[in-house]
Amino acid sequence: MKIGVLGTGVVGETIGSKLVQLGHEVRMGSRQAGNEKARAWAESVGGAASEGSFADAAAHGELVFNCTPGAHSLEALEAAGRDNLARKVLVDVANPLDFSTGGPTLSVCNTDSVGEQIQRAFPDALVVKALNTINCDVMVDPAAVPGEHDVFVCGDDDDAKQQVVELLRSFGWPAARIRDLGGIASSRGTEMYLIFWLKLMSALGTPHFNVAVLRG
Repeated sequence: MKIGVLGTGVVGETIGSKLVQLGHEVRMGSRQAGNEKARAWAESVGGAASEGSFADAAAHGELVFNCTPGAHSLEALEAAGRDNLARKVLVDVANPLDFSTGGPTLSVCNTDSVGEQIQRAFPDALVVKALNTINCDVMVDPAAVPGEHDVFVCGDDDDAKQQVVELLRSFGWPAARIRDLGGIASSRGTEMYLIFWLKLMSALGTPHFNVAVLRG
């Protein structure tokens, strides 16, 4: 599959590299084609890895990952182009972290979320929130955390969610540990969880952990 990855940070690099490893044709997008980090990533990964602008990556992808910082995701997606995102599954991995006042807070929470903002701004895209509750290494390799633990998806289109579930299974996530939380409004909860995740990371001294949902 041809996949676009928007964002040149560690999340975009990690997801993009895994996708290339699995045989997908991946184009990493940034504000301008020729971005130094994106070029270095494409050269280091090799294979079917390439780079370009946000619009180049979105046009290339049959499916698109948004790995940009949540506070800047709408701007990045506007640059990617509405026509390039229309009728495509858009996997939103972003979190609205805000460090402007020192400690991390969320720039949007409680009554809204980045996932919902994206779906409203791009109604023709099929937005699925996923992978934003775990460290990027764990996203693409659930075995990095021993035992059974969960990853979450939510979105308004069931077929789009199923496409994302299949990708997650190719990353190594067992079907039974992929939890469908319903519509895109559930991204409020997964995004707000990040503040707790950061506290856990500090207490545990590692980002290599996750949660499991247990039912009695």
